[in-house]
Amino acid sequence: MGKRDNRVAYMNPIAMARWRGPTQSAGPTIQDYLNRPRPTWEEVKKQLENKKKGSKALAEFEEKMNESWKKELEKSREKLLSGSESSTKKREKKKKKKKKSCQVFATLAS
Repeated sequence: MGKRDNRVAYMNPIAMARWRGPTQSAGPTIQDYLNRPRPTWEEVKKQLENKKKGSKALAEFEEKMNESWKKELEKSREKLLSGSESSTKKREKKKKKKKKSCQVFATLAS
């Protein structure tokens, strides 16, 4: 009994690609890209001027947002300032309690 011949012939991938021919690409070619319509110099200048001017709606929106942000900032500052006064009082009370407790322990220890 002989062994089966399970060898496979070597196929050169470059030769196979040439044999199949050029592949069909799905997207635009380089030639299409180079031949695309382009704006004239005057159109480019107009576009740049329009970008420099900006949109009025955007400017109005930014102003409204700045105003609302300033109002929120003022409110938070007021809260922090009013809160800081009470927090200093609380700290002083805590310090007094600690001093009293330390004095009590000192008298008990001696």
